[in-house]
Amino acid sequence: MFKCRQKTTPQLLPSVLLIISILLSKVRGHEMAGMDDTDDLTFPDIVDFGPKMTHWLLSVFFLLLLSSFSTSLAFSSKTHASVLVQTIITIYAFFEKFLLRFPDNDGIENRVSRCFGWIFLSISITTLFFGSLASGTGLLSKYKKINSLSSKLGTKVLVYIHRALSLVLIWIGWIKVCLAPVALFGFCRGGSTGQCIAHGIMGTSFVIYGFVYSMVLVVPWIRLANYSQDHVDSWIIMIWGCVNTFTEGPHGDSNWSHGDFQHTSMGIIWWCAGLLGVFLSRNKQRTFVPSLVFIFTGWAMMEHVQLLIISTKVHYLFGLVLVSGGVCRIIEISFLFKDRLHLDKIYSFQYLPPFTLVCSGILFMGANEEQLNLVLRIGADHSAYSLVLLAASFLVYFWIICCLNIYVRFVEREKAGFLDSYESNLVRENSENFELSEGELDDLNDNIDDHEEDISV
Repeated sequence: MFKCRQKTTPQLLPSVLLIISILLSKVRGHEMAGMDDTDDLTFPDIVDFGPKMTHWLLSVFFLLLLSSFSTSLAFSSKTHASVLVQTIITIYAFFEKFLLRFPDNDGIENRVSRCFGWIFLSISITTLFFGSLASGTGLLSKYKKINSLSSKLGTKVLVYIHRALSLVLIWIGWIKVCLAPVALFGFCRGGSTGQCIAHGIMGTSFVIYGFVYSMVLVVPWIRLANYSQDHVDSWIIMIWGCVNTFTEGPHGDSNWSHGDFQHTSMGIIWWCAGLLGVFLSRNKQRTFVPSLVFIFTGWAMMEHVQLLIISTKVHYLFGLVLVSGGVCRIIEISFLFKDRLHLDKIYSFQYLPPFTLVCSGILFMGANEEQLNLVLRIGADHSAYSLVLLAASFLVYFWIICCLNIYVRFVEREKAGFLDSYESNLVRENSENFELSEGELDDLNDNIDDHEEDISV
């Protein structure tokens, strides 16, 4: 083992140093065009900032953190505990919908934010209902129609429905939490709606992608699957590229902006590269194609010039992080895994590629024009704002890893429960009791020999 590490380190170190030097040269070579002109901007007047911030933090805790925790419980077969947590979530969602709002300075809440409040409340009630059926709550067993529905579906189907709804609840809570600042500051209205939707969907997609990478890394029975992760990645990239190619630009119209050209061309390279990746990763093979797609996409974002200087710089950081993620993924596949499907243990370096995807998603979500205008109005610059977004990325990735480890921990405890440990201890004690000493073993052999002589006679 020690010799293997000695051989691997000299091969890996020059590649890492070369990649770091290239990234540093890109950072140094990036022209810092100064700051935007903020003379005509006024400081924002935020009404009731303290209560609104408290409301948002409570929503983060109940709608997102508790939802993800209850989902970890549901997937680890802790249905009763999951239903208890989801009861608390539903109560808060009810009060949040009917008593609490996210109004802007004019007292108006975004219609989309209000709509997702209703959606979250409806799904939380539905999730609680199916979870109660799956756990066999006595309160619902009094009704004959509910009993007939439960008997028709069966406990196994009810558990699957409860888990699926719990998973949906997380992402509805994520959308609701992300829409709260949009509603509070009156963003994403008029001509800015399309940009907000694009940044929200694409940023959330990168966060989900980082979650999937983390899940494959942390959960052992997924990590040991008999298929290549790159094969799945290539299919997703190809499908997503087809969607982007035919939905981003105004097809049938000649009035294309530079953004339409860039987003459509990005979709084209995604489905073309995804097609190659699907072919190269067949039969459990590893491939560099998904990582290379991230590198090219990051490079395009680094060269994506915006109207605001601060927007250009934030997009540049987003692209730089995405390029770093693709490079780290190639290092992981080629040098750490050596084209194998999995390793016997998790190395610290493996946590870096999923984090770069989560970080890229958060940076892209915060790179829309109205948010950056607000940053300029409060007198901050791109570096301070980027550090806040990076801090949020650390927190999101921390919670993703925590939820996955909670799930793995509960499942392992379920497999090694009290009865299993009791049975294993009993077998071990019995085996110890039946162990024979050397003298007893010699006597037993003598008796066997005497018995064989009697039979022969």
